Amino acid sequence: MKSFTLSLNIFLVIAVAVLFYLHFSTCKKGATACSNTATSKGGKGFKIAYFDMDTLQSNFDYYKQVAKELGTSEQQKRSDLAAKKNAYVAKVKEYQSKGQSMSQAEMAQAQQDIASRERDYQQDEQAKSQEMQEESFKKLQDVKKKIEDYLKEYNKDKTYSFIISSSAEFIYYKDSAFNITSDLVKGLNDLYKAKK
Repeated sequence: MKSFTLSLNIFLVIAVAVLFYLHFSTCKKGATACSNTATSKGGKGFKIAYFDMDTLQSNFDYYKQVAKELGTSEQQKRSDLAAKKNAYVAKVKEYQSKGQSMSQAEMAQAQQDIASRERDYQQDEQAKSQEMQEESFKKLQDVKKKIEDYLKEYNKDKTYSFIISSSAEFIYYKDSAFNITSDLVKGLNDLYKAKK
């Protein structure tokens, strides 16, 4: 068994060496083809543009509308929860004030009522939190889709290989010659106004 493994390893090393030799000897024969391939992949035709996401969020009217709608919706859900919590707290205080004068049966019923209200509040809080997350996700996906669609149209002449959003945490240097933020904001706002 050991000799089989040894001979298999020797065979694999020889096969890799042959493939390695064939690969590089092919590039020597067709040196112009090999060098053309390398420059077309990473040479002059490779450009990356970027846009500042913070600037886009501050200036894209549709994004501002979505953020406002999300803020209003979140505020409404929070005020609904606050009203429910206030009713719960008021009921607890009511039961506490009656505490001494209540019978055993009334105390048991009060405890069940308090537990039921607390459960309802927690379930409502979880449901509203999930609703806010889903609503936020859907609306932000819609904004992202609008940006992507516009960038496809913007780059239809294939000027750029990549268009990325820039963030200070991830990009350490950027040449402002490839900053397309103002073009992007103007184009997106024009499209948004046209669709209104």
